[in-house]
Amino acid sequence: MPVVMGTAGHIDHGKTTLVRALTGIDCDRLGEEKRRGITIELGFAFLDLPDDRRLSIVDVPGHEKFVKNMVAGASGIDFVMLVIAADEGVMPQTREHLEICSLLGIRTGLVALTKVDMVDEEWLGLVQEDVAEFLEGSFLEGAPVFPVSAAAGTGMDALRGHLAQMEKELRPERRSDLFRLPVDRVFTMRGHGTVVTGTMISGSVTLGDEIELIPGGRRTKVRGLQSHGATVEVAPAGRRTAVNLSGLDVDDIRRGDVLALPDTLHPSEVWDVRMTCLSSASTPLKNRTEVHFHHGSRELLARLYFPDRDRLMPGDTCICQVRFPEPVAAVFGDRCVVRSFSPLRTVAGGVVLNPASAMLRRRDARFDEKLALLEELNDADSERRIAIHLELAGDAGCSFSLLRVLTDMESKRLEKTLVKLGSSQQAFVFDKEDRRYVSGGAVERLSSSCVDYLEAYHRREPLRQGLVRGELASGWGRGLHPRLVHFITERLVRTGRLVAEQDLVRLPGHTVSLAADQQGLRETLAAAYRQGATAPPNVKDVLDPLGLTYKEAAGVFKLMLDEGVLIRVKDGLFYDAGAMEQLKAMLEKWFTANEDIGPNEFRELTGLSRKYVIPLLEYFDRERVTMRIGDKRVLRRKTRNDPA
Repeated sequence: MPVVMGTAGHIDHGKTTLVRALTGIDCDRLGEEKRRGITIELGFAFLDLPDDRRLSIVDVPGHEKFVKNMVAGASGIDFVMLVIAADEGVMPQTREHLEICSLLGIRTGLVALTKVDMVDEEWLGLVQEDVAEFLEGSFLEGAPVFPVSAAAGTGMDALRGHLAQMEKELRPERRSDLFRLPVDRVFTMRGHGTVVTGTMISGSVTLGDEIELIPGGRRTKVRGLQSHGATVEVAPAGRRTAVNLSGLDVDDIRRGDVLALPDTLHPSEVWDVRMTCLSSASTPLKNRTEVHFHHGSRELLARLYFPDRDRLMPGDTCICQVRFPEPVAAVFGDRCVVRSFSPLRTVAGGVVLNPASAMLRRRDARFDEKLALLEELNDADSERRIAIHLELAGDAGCSFSLLRVLTDMESKRLEKTLVKLGSSQQAFVFDKEDRRYVSGGAVERLSSSCVDYLEAYHRREPLRQGLVRGELASGWGRGLHPRLVHFITERLVRTGRLVAEQDLVRLPGHTVSLAADQQGLRETLAAAYRQGATAPPNVKDVLDPLGLTYKEAAGVFKLMLDEGVLIRVKDGLFYDAGAMEQLKAMLEKWFTANEDIGPNEFRELTGLSRKYVIPLLEYFDRERVTMRIGDKRVLRRKTRNDPA
């Protein structure tokens, strides 16, 4: 993997001059930069090394007004060269740049002490002591210091040799195969159109790929790729990359946008971040503070919310919810920098723990549990990281695509780990087609709540054999993914906690037991409908002599329907099951000699009045025994092209 080095340091300490002396490339390309003699925008160069190796270099501006540009360039670098001028020593932006690098998770680097030709030996010694004291406690404590002069060439060979050694030793393992390129420059090239550049954080992109611009989701194609000025077919992670895009104008893109493969990133308006307030901050960060938030190459306004406190004191670290005015895309482990709204200064930074979060409030039922899980995330191994994110997702679960973002794991490794979690029942795939997962804890919670729902239903409806699956889904399963409802129900059936009978589900111990008066009513109804045979009585005529309403007897009617003793033809019209079989046999016998049957013919066949004939014919249509064609019915199994 290519290695990227970034510069850092105060304005006019010679960063750009040193890069030019090392590489022969002038990073100040703008006319204003040359006129004013300062770096305003990011600059890019490369240093050719032995064995055909190459070190990418990002040169950042040092002026305090352009710190946001510095942050955009520092994101994605592997080590830093902190540049300090020997004639001035440590200055304000030296301190701020070092703090920013620390907040961005940079953990190694070196110091270039420039302009040594402009000071004497005694002064140089004092500056070196001052620099060593300044670096104490930082990630550059004990880092090598190289006294150099770009103008005189002093110390340049030693510096080049050390850079070559660092490039060889670092060779970073990129975190995932998820392609991301934060845009830090947008421009037009004659004959080519719109071109964007950035440091490829992870993954790779190939000529001709369809890609997506985040935010907004606009699709485009890769027309051309360049890395360090050379045209390439594939651009891997870690390289400075220029991408020629089709179908987009310069005005369609801004610094901070991210190129990704379609549907792989999941922008959100809420992130959970492990936030650290710098010890050098003059005041604590208060809850709901509005700040300038830097992530990748993007700067935007955001508000900070501290779920478990009212303020974050200098030097302290806690879980922070960052809320944005629009969805923003990130990946677990990304670094961010916070600058105060006014005065504009770096005050905090952190690590993204959950880039697709939801509002976390102290009154939430699972508040303490969620906060504890977030605290654990920072140091969790990959297996535990997946399990935590599935628990945080709760009943909603996570798609495989979202888990890539939430864990920053390479795809194959994520797949293997999910299989391992599945074998220990810590994770379940409830939708194999869309690759959606849910935690073992959520499965147990949902299973218990499903059983509780059916227990309550059986108490409420003791005369019903069970609950129709559709009613279970619209009741207990309301708000859940339909395939999760199906998964939980089938798992409960497989494990014996539920019993499925055709379209009904019930608890294993549930049996219908009628009280003496209800048993008597059942026998009375059964006898009345058996006696009525093919011309059954009206419900009211059966119940009035008993002093009952249909509402009072509805439970017994439903039980008899569930048992198959009665058949409902329409509201208020019930048939004895045996009588219905008799009518069906008459009808089928008719069709052995006839092609169709009409209402009058059916009436003559059965001897029934029109009161029964039409409802019965419509019932046989619904039961797919017959099919209506005009005013006639034909036997359905005799029809051609029957969708049944």
